[in-house]
Amino acid sequence: MKRSFVSIKKFDEEPYSKIIGYPGANKTQIKSRILELEKLKIRSVSFSGPTTIGKLGILGKGYVGVVVLAKKGNKEMAVKIRRMDSQRKEMRNEAKLLKIVNSVNVGPQLFDVSKNFLVMEFLEGEKIGSWIKNITGKGSVKKLKHIIKTVLEDCYRLDQIGFDHGELSSITKHVIVGKSKSTLIDFESSSTKRKVSNVTSVTQAIFIGSGIAKDVQRIYKLPSKENIIEVLRSYKREQSRQNFEKILSTLKL
Repeated sequence: MKRSFVSIKKFDEEPYSKIIGYPGANKTQIKSRILELEKLKIRSVSFSGPTTIGKLGILGKGYVGVVVLAKKGNKEMAVKIRRMDSQRKEMRNEAKLLKIVNSVNVGPQLFDVSKNFLVMEFLEGEKIGSWIKNITGKGSVKKLKHIIKTVLEDCYRLDQIGFDHGELSSITKHVIVGKSKSTLIDFESSSTKRKVSNVTSVTQAIFIGSGIAKDVQRIYKLPSKENIIEVLRSYKREQSRQNFEKILSTLKL
């Protein structure tokens, strides 16, 4: 589908100024942010996506920022805009975290960063919670197992480098099932300084939790909770590849 893009030169006008300075900014702050986008060579934005601010569609909204689809040259990118009311003073720390996960082929690729903007790979697709709700028909079990295994492999690689995502117990919004790539997203609460629990958090969220687990059970029969908890305990004690493979085997992946 062809998308229409709005020049960032119009971002000092409503309703676009509401996005670049969400949830509220003065004219000086808006102009400064437009100049910042120009330095990043972001020229236009498409207001399309599953989340809305006013009547404008965006890709997502969180505590730190709002994410929009933008163009740099002819290439589509996802741009995270730091909220005016965010407790984070700049986006560079999140960029450092994204760079770390990119080093083990996890997450959207980081392209650029400034004080208020994070420019990264645009992954066209659905958040995993919506995707699982909508998956039906022939081959759905195979597709679901493939995506879950892909996510768990991402988590295992992060565990191995001592990187904790931090929000995977509520996984529904933190995985994109994309047309070209499915991966973890949104590393704003991540840390390299706390105990990692990526594999265990995702396994519990998908197979034991009260939300997404019911949708997964609708598609394929799961092993008992006791069996899952047993292999997770072994993995917690020693995060080895052997123990990770036992998790995959128990989950029939």
